[in-house]
Amino acid sequence: MNADVADLPRERLPQERLLELLFVGDDLPGLRLRITECAARAGLDEPRRSDFVLAVHEVACNAIEHGGGQGLLLLQRRDDTLRCRVTDNGPGFSEEVIPPDPPGLLSGEGGRGLWLTRQLTDRLEIATGAVGAVVTLVIGLR
Repeated sequence: MNADVADLPRERLPQERLLELLFVGDDLPGLRLRITECAARAGLDEPRRSDFVLAVHEVACNAIEHGGGQGLLLLQRRDDTLRCRVTDNGPGFSEEVIPPDPPGLLSGEGGRGLWLTRQLTDRLEIATGAVGAVVTLVIGLR
């Protein structure tokens, strides 16, 4: 019996792995370029492409600063979305650290990058892994 893709559970739909890499601070400039190239090949148009790249960059910087100095990035295309998962070895955190309103630039309040990430993507998922944080950013290609 053949099933239409629309009938398959979401977890079983085809995925395309675009990029997987371990990164450290020195890799951040090149990481932005690689995410930009992968997002363009996946069909993410401007200005959403630049938004997504900035959001991934913010999460990657957090992994370097708060997550043990390195991170693991997995970028995938799933159906009509682009998903980027960043995993680190830090203490982990929850969505409660993201301020509900835009943090002031001079307030010293943390969470600006995560607040911005939530604004620039269609979905932001934060989980605590066995060790560290697992942050997944999702943006629609259309």
